[in-house]
Amino acid sequence: VKTNEHLLKDATEIMVTLKDRRSFRARRIGSDDATDLAILKIPPVSIQPLPLGNSDRLEVGDFVVAIGNPFGLGQTVTLGIVSAVERSSISGNRLGELIQTDASINPGNSGGPLINLAGEVIGINTALIGPTGGNVGIGFAVPSNRARAALKKVVGGR
Repeated sequence: VKTNEHLLKDATEIMVTLKDRRSFRARRIGSDDATDLAILKIPPVSIQPLPLGNSDRLEVGDFVVAIGNPFGLGQTVTLGIVSAVERSSISGNRLGELIQTDASINPGNSGGPLINLAGEVIGINTALIGPTGGNVGIGFAVPSNRARAALKKVVGGR
């Protein structure tokens, strides 16, 4: 399971809840601070994972869907467009180049997928800019190609 490292800070127990509401205790396999990504392991389950798409093919104006659990409401899906690619200087430039979207990303959407209309994960939702901490149409995701490279780095030869 891919998610954001910042979600796991100070966690003593990690639970992953699937769409069908089944919850599993997860174990952190590793993380990559440069991308704010972490890899978790849960017991084997019968699910169809979403494929990782090629984020280098994204263009401004492409439609995207953000999935998350904003404010603890449960699975929520929002539609938007890619507002910018290779956006930097977010979070003090700590996260590198990100995808900017106007798909609603609120607290609780972090770690969820940003999906293109072909059903491929092209980003991992990670940050937002808003004067009150809520969505104003400026959200960010780690590009899938950076997530893929981080995954290889974290899990190595496992």
